[in-house]
Amino acid sequence: MSAAAATISGHIPAVERRSLWTGTPEIYFAKAIDNSRLVKVEDPQRNREMKQFGTALACLFLLVFTYAWQHFKAIEYGYQIEVAKRELTGLTEMNHALRLEDASLRDPERIDLLARRMGLVPPTPGQVIHLDSTPSDGQGPVMASNAPVMVVAGQ
Repeated sequence: MSAAAATISGHIPAVERRSLWTGTPEIYFAKAIDNSRLVKVEDPQRNREMKQFGTALACLFLLVFTYAWQHFKAIEYGYQIEVAKRELTGLTEMNHALRLEDASLRDPERIDLLARRMGLVPPTPGQVIHLDSTPSDGQGPVMASNAPVMVVAGQ
């Protein structure tokens, strides 16, 4: 009860007082400094040096950036070439397989066998008309003919 009473009355026991004041107390003084009369003097040589340094740094950055861009583009193009080569190989193999299938489907023996299974019979000698050859004797059916046209002018 005495500790509570001491705290309420404003008295702090000696043990608690020592813990608040450990070390050397620091004192801060506010000092007003007036810099309004100072004038910054421009140094043209320093400005020129900074401009030259900035220009050199920009050129160096540009060269490094250009080299990096070319390097990464070369890598990207390499990947694209590999993809195109794989696609070409696949398409070449597919073309070869399709040519083999086409040759097997055009085989006259296979076509003849399928026609006989469907009930078709070979044509008789008079049934076949070759379109690429013209009849020399003028007999037989004519698919189309080329005849000169006469123009008669009426008066």
